[in-house]
Amino acid sequence: MAVLDRVSTAQVKKRTKGPAGLGVLLALVATVVWSGSFVATRGMADTIPPVQAVFWRWIIAIAAVAPLAARETWRQRHLIRRHLGFVTLASFFGIALYNTLVHQAGLTTSASNMGMIMAASPVIMAVFARLGGQRLGAVRTFGLLLAASGVLLLVGKGSLTVDFAAGDLWMFGAALSFASYSALLKRRPTEISGLTFLLTTFVLGALMLAPAYAVSLSVQGGFPVSVGTVGPLLYVGVFSSAVAFFAWNKAISLIGAARAGVVYYLQPVCVAVLGLLLLGERTGPVQLLCMGLILGGVALGARR
Repeated sequence: MAVLDRVSTAQVKKRTKGPAGLGVLLALVATVVWSGSFVATRGMADTIPPVQAVFWRWIIAIAAVAPLAARETWRQRHLIRRHLGFVTLASFFGIALYNTLVHQAGLTTSASNMGMIMAASPVIMAVFARLGGQRLGAVRTFGLLLAASGVLLLVGKGSLTVDFAAGDLWMFGAALSFASYSALLKRRPTEISGLTFLLTTFVLGALMLAPAYAVSLSVQGGFPVSVGTVGPLLYVGVFSSAVAFFAWNKAISLIGAARAGVVYYLQPVCVAVLGLLLLGERTGPVQLLCMGLILGGVALGARR
C-alpha cells in the first residue's frame, strides 16, 4: 500500500509539474512582450495621440484574434450574456482604462520609469488579497513596504520627498487598473473559453474607447500613416495585446495571479535594457537602486 501511495504521489507531481512550468513560461512571454510595449508606447508618444493609439491597438488585436475565436465566441454567446457584467468590468479595467493610462503616461515619463512603476502592481494584488481575507505575514509585509519605498525613491528622483511627474501619476493609475484586472481574472467563469473571453473583452474595450476616439479625432486630428507609426501599432496590437494577454490570462488560470506576478517582477530589467538599446535611455545609479529595492521587495512580498 505504501508503495502504491508513493507511485500515486509521483504521478500527481508529474501531472502538475507540466502545467506549472507552462504557466511560468507563458507569464514570462507576456512579461517580455509587455516590456517591449512600454518602449513602443514611449517611441510613438510624440506622433500618435494616446486615445487614438489605444483604439487602433485594439482594432488590430481584434483583427488578429477574430479568425481564431469568432466561431467559438458565437457558440458561447449565451455564456457571455449570462456573465456580461463580469466581462464588461474586466474589459473596462484591463482593456480600456489600463492601456489608455499607459499611453498617456508615455507622453511625460521614460520607458524605464513606466516599467519600474508597473512592477509595483503585484504589490497592489497582494493588498487586494489581504482585503479578501488572505494573511500576508511579516516577511511579505516587509517586502511590500520595501518595494513601495523603491517606487517613492524612483518618482522622487532619489529623495523620499513626493515630487511626482504627470507621467508617473498616470502609471500609478495604470498599475492599479492592471492589478484590478488580474484580481478579476481569478474569478473568470471557467465555462467561457480563453479565446472567447479574449475576443469579447477586446471588442467591448474598443466600444468603450470609441466615443473618446471620436472626440480626439475631431480635436487633435489624425496621425501620419508611416512605417514609424504603423510598425509600433502592429507590435502593440498583435503581440502586446493578442499574444501577451492570451499568455497572461492562461498563465493565471494555470498558476494563479501571485505566482505569475513573481515573473512579472522581471519587467523593469527588460524595459531598462530595451530602453537603452532602442531609445538611448540610460539607467543611472538612482534607478538601479530603485530597481533593486522594487525587485527585492516584490520577491519577498510574493512569498507564501
